[in-house]
Amino acid sequence: MADATSFHSVRVHDGEAWHTLDVQEGANLRRVLLRHDLSPYTRWTETANCGGRGLCATCGVRFDEPPVPTHWHDRLAARYGYPRLSCQITVDRPLTVYLLPDKNIWGGRVSE
Repeated sequence: MADATSFHSVRVHDGEAWHTLDVQEGANLRRVLLRHDLSPYTRWTETANCGGRGLCATCGVRFDEPPVPTHWHDRLAARYGYPRLSCQITVDRPLTVYLLPDKNIWGGRVSE
């Protein structure tokens, strides 16, 4: 019997160009981005982050139509219009993702 694994198209804008990825359903968005050299981090937070545990808020991304928030930080982010944590997003449908090269991190603006 054939494998019934579903894949979804994830379109990612890195600030300069669009990238289209075929992503297996259930994959973690942060891991997918990193695997494709599309980092959700800035150069400052590339090494100073929590490793995808939802604690540091440095892997924020924006969406055209964001998934329903399940993590406490994402619920607050959705409420106030802040970026969503890519480490807390499970790919369960097609997504359009915008990486943020210019972010507010720990109270200050960080640019590339």
